[in-house]
Amino acid sequence: MPSDKLSDDQEKDQARPTGAGGGSPSLWSNPAYRIFLGVQTLSALGDSFSYVALPLLVLHTTGSVLQMGLVTGLTGVASILTGLFAGVVADRFDRRRLLMLADGARCLLYLLIPLAWISASPLWLIYTVVPIAGCFSMLFQVTYVTVVPAIVQPDQITKANGHMYATYAVASVAGPALAGFVASSAGPAAAIGIDAATFAVSALGVLLVKFDGKPRRADTAERGNIRNEFLAGAKFLWAHPVLRPLTFLLSLITFLIYGLTDLVIYLVKDELHHPDTTVGYVLTAGTVGSFIASAAVARVRERLGFGVSWISAFSLAGLAVAGIGLSGSVPVIAVLMTVTLMCTGIAGISSMSLRQEVTPSHLLGRVTSSFWTIHTALGPIGAAITTAAAAGAGVTTVCVVIGVVVLGIALTGLLTGIARPHAVDRPAGEVA
Repeated sequence: MPSDKLSDDQEKDQARPTGAGGGSPSLWSNPAYRIFLGVQTLSALGDSFSYVALPLLVLHTTGSVLQMGLVTGLTGVASILTGLFAGVVADRFDRRRLLMLADGARCLLYLLIPLAWISASPLWLIYTVVPIAGCFSMLFQVTYVTVVPAIVQPDQITKANGHMYATYAVASVAGPALAGFVASSAGPAAAIGIDAATFAVSALGVLLVKFDGKPRRADTAERGNIRNEFLAGAKFLWAHPVLRPLTFLLSLITFLIYGLTDLVIYLVKDELHHPDTTVGYVLTAGTVGSFIASAAVARVRERLGFGVSWISAFSLAGLAVAGIGLSGSVPVIAVLMTVTLMCTGIAGISSMSLRQEVTPSHLLGRVTSSFWTIHTALGPIGAAITTAAAAGAGVTTVCVVIGVVVLGIALTGLLTGIARPHAVDRPAGEVA
């Protein structure tokens, strides 16, 4: 008889990381995994192109940092709204088709921009395309998390997730530099055209991945309305002694740093008067921090524990953001961006691993969707406010304020279950 809950043994096998051995074949001998890793890398490369090319296109067209912030904010709003139901969609429909749909749609949407810019500069098109593309981006992110267990062995899920983050970091290193170079030589619209091409290849690559795209019966047996299914993930977050304060504090931090990239672009380009290529190099240096995080996080968390790792990482990130505002040197800004993304990467990977460890398998998709939706809810508002503040008070003042407040929020974690080692291992109870 099908059940909406997996057995205790299955939940432990799938929700908790295990050793790399266990008799399973090497991940690299799995062709489906290799192809899927390549697909994820291409999709990440496309995202990193958008990360730089879209703000630059808006800045070239309008000269306004506020307009940059509005576009970033619209993307965030679209992602948040999609997050309300993305987990439910990923649990109900064929996941292979969802991945192809998400990448194929982003390809077509972004292709509209360079085609339109051949003869005009319709800014309304960006405001229309970018939020819709943000919806498909969130759908892809949630779906790919649910697909990994269908491609690799249960004891290889954690290692596979580490590879995924590392390839994302590599793509993020190459993407901003390439986007900055293309934007400088051929214009930001051309960079967005290349962005569209990466999504096209990624969508075709999914066809070559051999896995059962249909959700398992155990994951789909319980089907209420979308509101109830979404709330099942949110209730789990609320009931857990670590995930509850973690979600709340991260929501506040996200509000503050969501528009950091726009602030750095504006600082380097308009206040320090450097070209687009310099913007690309600074952001590339920053994303190197993500790659460092993917390589160091396991050792850091093993040695320090989750609470100390998370609190220390965001405390150092706050200091680095404040330093970005105080520095007028591009090399120093690049180094501080590296430190910032390294710290946020360590904190992010640690929290993702914790959710996988303490969440029952049948709830992981909805918990992931709920966590992403809740903690990013204030991000778009924050991006609009911080960029508007930068336009009036300057980037220096805004970055110093953000850095100090982020430091204070991180240290607040010492007063919550985040800092209590035994609380990490406590179950949240049956909330499904």
